[in-house]
Amino acid sequence: MPATPTSTATTEQAIAPPSKHQLALMIWIAVFPTLTVLNLVLGDLLAPLPVIVRTLVLVTIAVPIVIYAAMPQLHRIRRSMIARRRS
Repeated sequence: MPATPTSTATTEQAIAPPSKHQLALMIWIAVFPTLTVLNLVLGDLLAPLPVIVRTLVLVTIAVPIVIYAAMPQLHRIRRSMIARRRS
């Protein structure tokens, strides 16, 4: 027996996924501040390491932050903005 959709699910389904340009902007908005903060916080600690190792460490920390924290929040903000415009 299929579950009935809630009003939230219906609203989310009615909003189209972001265009390539919107997604690129959202990724930039998520990645730039994340890398900036990580560089400020870890820069001195990572300075003696070779650039490849520094990059590996930063990416290993940044990617989960962007994927699991920043991007879902940006998608929610986008959906909220679109829903607000429609009403």
